[in-house]
Amino acid sequence: MDDIVSLREESKTKMNVLAGAMAAVVAPRRETGHTIDIGLALDILDFVNERGVKGVAALGATGEFVHYDVEERMRLVQMAVRRSRTPVIVNVSHSTLEAAVVLARAATESGARALLLMPPHFFRHSQEAIAACYSEFAKQTAGMAPTLLYNLPFFTNPFEPATACAILETGKFLGIKDSSGDTTMFAALRELRDRQDFRLFIGNDNLLQSHLAQADGVISGCACAVPELITAIDRAVASNDAAALGRRGAMLRSYIDHIDCFPTPFGIQLTLLCRGFKKAAPALPLGDTLLAKAKEFEEWFPAFLTSMLDECRSDN
Repeated sequence: MDDIVSLREESKTKMNVLAGAMAAVVAPRRETGHTIDIGLALDILDFVNERGVKGVAALGATGEFVHYDVEERMRLVQMAVRRSRTPVIVNVSHSTLEAAVVLARAATESGARALLLMPPHFFRHSQEAIAACYSEFAKQTAGMAPTLLYNLPFFTNPFEPATACAILETGKFLGIKDSSGDTTMFAALRELRDRQDFRLFIGNDNLLQSHLAQADGVISGCACAVPELITAIDRAVASNDAAALGRRGAMLRSYIDHIDCFPTPFGIQLTLLCRGFKKAAPALPLGDTLLAKAKEFEEWFPAFLTSMLDECRSDN
């Protein structure tokens, strides 16, 4: 029992360094084949780190992990952890428990600060089955990097609030990245955190302005494209500057409005293209309508970037 308590306290210490504005980074595809452009991925990692994020999350939804095999994911993680000057969180979700454990072990050995694990994806599972998957994962990964639940109902089986809270109450998982954007879910997690210590991260940028003050931080897809804005919103929350938070929140809403028409994470990749990074290959054709929207975005973004950077520099 003492060993278990010691392990949990050690994991809690590791988790406590994760806070503030963190970026969920893309894993861009090469123009040919189905592999990650590692060089471009590391350049993007440098870009977000240089702009003040407090950590990065690799190979989540923004990182399009479903396109890559286990070996390719492990290769990127090893190089990203070595390159990053901030803590790296690694999504180890997979359609099988066995592969998720393999990824967890590799990420831990590479030096990842924490893991992300979403419920089983594609096939439907009951809440009982979801809880059973997490229980077995915890058993098989004891002693590895601490794990965050990854709630992403847009793309996988959703957590009901009671299920997420029950899993957190076991003490085997020391936090959650809630990407649902569901205020009912967030309220349930906040209520539980009044009774139990765990890390609560927002994973949906739509909740930043209204809910960041109640969380430990954000793991943001937008922070991969406009890290200056997300870190500036975090500063406004930390300093209780309502006026700055209002201005920056309006800018973020405008940006999200302009990329929401695109499939995840094409809007993030398009923004990076506008910011000087070479084009990553889309996983699927977009069609003429979205290609036209992309042209409109490219025309809109430069003026937005100038005003956004001016606003973010106003703290200095």
